[in-house]
Amino acid sequence: MCGTIGYIGPRETKEVLLEGLRRLEYRGYDSAGIALYHEGKVVIRRSTGKLRELEKKISEEKFSGKSGIGHTRWATHGRPSEANAHPHKAGGVVVVHNGIIENYLALKATLTREGHTFKSETDTEILSHLIQSHLFKGLGFEEAVRQTLLQVQGSYAVAVLYEGEKDKLIAARKESPLILGLGREEHFVASDIPAILPYTRRMIFLEDGEMAVLQAEAFRISTLWGEERKRAPKNILWDPVTAEKGGYKHFMLKEIFEQPRAVTDTIRGRISLEEGDVSLQDSAVGADVRVDLEDRERDNRRG
Repeated sequence: MCGTIGYIGPRETKEVLLEGLRRLEYRGYDSAGIALYHEGKVVIRRSTGKLRELEKKISEEKFSGKSGIGHTRWATHGRPSEANAHPHKAGGVVVVHNGIIENYLALKATLTREGHTFKSETDTEILSHLIQSHLFKGLGFEEAVRQTLLQVQGSYAVAVLYEGEKDKLIAARKESPLILGLGREEHFVASDIPAILPYTRRMIFLEDGEMAVLQAEAFRISTLWGEERKRAPKNILWDPVTAEKGGYKHFMLKEIFEQPRAVTDTIRGRISLEEGDVSLQDSAVGADVRVDLEDRERDNRRG
């Protein structure tokens, strides 16, 4: 479980991203990072540990950009490190991602043969390289994101920037929550309501297979297959504390109801039902343990 925040509009983007990450830190505290436009380029700053380490690192830096994305991470693929922290960049494409890309090894092998070089151990970096690859082949930004997401298997909530189109922020989801926040000449995207509640109460909850293109003055929602979607925003009346509880009476109840998703997210990408095995990889020591479920079942029957 990780936290994502994105913003496009006239505010000080760095402050919006950091405030959003503060409200999402419960979703991950192995590392944190932000990416935002500054003097025509997307600047990335990342740090291991809790969010305060990132805040110290960038406290004296000035950024002028009016769009950006941020992420606080709970490690899945790849140990906690600055190299594995989000956002990830390939060419001019920058991505943050919650979820698990189950076929990332096969995609990584294909991209490596095409000449791509990877700097992290994460599945997320695959997304930035795939989008870059489609852009290189002549697709536009939106279509490159769409075709990339049609290639991947697994779950995702993504936010994407591209240096070639600095007035756009693209977000999409499948099996991981993602929310749009609508403002006046500004828009937000986040993995949970509390991150953007200080700025807007008008929100749209993206559905599986939907992609949103955000600009400061407008937004569009469509499916990954190109069908336009129209949906009225909901007005969130919760106070900040209630929002953090997700509408539940207390945090314990929220945690109880989140257990099925937590277990699913934990084992997603580790179990192959088609091949009948479990893959447990520890990047820190380079171990790769594979347990054949059929053999184990036979052994249990014998015993």
